[in-house]
Amino acid sequence: MEGLNNADSKELWLEVALAIQLYGALFQIQGTEEMLSCCSMEYMLELWTSTGFMIYPLAVCLATGIIVIMIKFVSLTGKAVKTRQILKDVDELLTQRHIKEAIELTRDTDSPAANILYAGLERHEEGTERVMKAIENQGLLEMSKLESGLTILATLTNIAPLLGFLGTVIGMIVAFQSIEAAGEVEATLVAGGIRVALQTTAAGLMIAIPVSIGHNYFVSRIDGLVIDMEESAQKMVDTLHSIEASRTG
Repeated sequence: MEGLNNADSKELWLEVALAIQLYGALFQIQGTEEMLSCCSMEYMLELWTSTGFMIYPLAVCLATGIIVIMIKFVSLTGKAVKTRQILKDVDELLTQRHIKEAIELTRDTDSPAANILYAGLERHEEGTERVMKAIENQGLLEMSKLESGLTILATLTNIAPLLGFLGTVIGMIVAFQSIEAAGEVEATLVAGGIRVALQTTAAGLMIAIPVSIGHNYFVSRIDGLVIDMEESAQKMVDTLHSIEASRTG
């Protein structure tokens, strides 16, 4: 291993050997193979198809979540690329005090950062306070656009488990009605009904967990974009203020 001395190499191999031993010991524990088999694709498909009538609302939640996540990921990725480029270009133009070129660039670029900077640059002759006010107003509009779709994901995160719980309650009611109609308690009848009822809860959680992860991921990305735009806007205001002060002097 290049770049490692003998002591580091020996320690690395000891860690690898220990990891292999732990991995082998894991499969010797009783019940581990059954637990891992429950995570297989075949089991997930069986779990999904056996949720009964609740499969339809849960399928709507799943399809909606996938579509919104895909659209939001593509949209935010494109906006992030444009934001980094426009902030870099505008910063260079303002450093050289080419305000007119910066205005034209932000006007012709379709991105949240360009719209915010354009709103401020357009009023650069009206004073720093007007520039700041214009940036704040435009920033609120762009923030609402960036957050579009997040409400849907947040709603799905709450609705999917509730639909699963609803299916479980209905399934339990049906199971006890079957027991009442049969007049006697059979282990197979009770276990089968409870199993199907609980599977709806598992399906709802299977939908809610990845949707919640996607929601939090998009929130963090939007926060990063907002921070970059705020820093660039503040830098632009400082540059315009220095230009105005030099002209006044």
